[in-house]
Amino acid sequence: MQSQEMALLIHDALLLPDGRLELRIIEPRYLRMVAEVYKGHYPLAFGMHKANGHPPCYPEATQCEIIDFNQLDDDSLSIIIEGHQRVEILSAHQEKDLLWKVHTVPCHNWEKEPIGGEFEIISAALEQFYQVNPELLGLYKDVHLEDAAWVSQRWLEVLPMYSQDKFKLVNQPDCHKAMNFVLKLIKSHAG
Repeated sequence: MQSQEMALLIHDALLLPDGRLELRIIEPRYLRMVAEVYKGHYPLAFGMHKANGHPPCYPEATQCEIIDFNQLDDDSLSIIIEGHQRVEILSAHQEKDLLWKVHTVPCHNWEKEPIGGEFEIISAALEQFYQVNPELLGLYKDVHLEDAAWVSQRWLEVLPMYSQDKFKLVNQPDCHKAMNFVLKLIKSHAG
């Protein structure tokens, strides 16, 4: 598999395939990076922050695309990114302005699969979560509440958990452990 160089954006949030995230870009170096990505100079990878890492994120990230942007009143930039492909970071270096570039190879994305049985609770709970948080729902044209992988990944993106716990669930071969985790969590709060 051939490696590919990407710009790396690091944040406390998690972004997985088919997920969307709105970010505010303030620093000139990040504005330059966004402009270069948008012009097609290189793809963008989004990594979840990890203290003392090199680069300071987990060793897997998500290749993403900037799907929308708006200039805000304070001259900062709001961008919406959408995750596409999980990637493994093979090597990293910092440029003069301290932005990160990484060499990556694609990793396994979770396969789509139907949600059924007691796991339908997870889908219904996500739908309720989006009703309470319409700004998150507004990022999506389509929601896929019938797809176990999509639903589990959206839960992992929004649940307040330690990053290392999210990373362990994300690195499973499929969505089943994440589904079980979210189901237990919902059941423990339902009583």
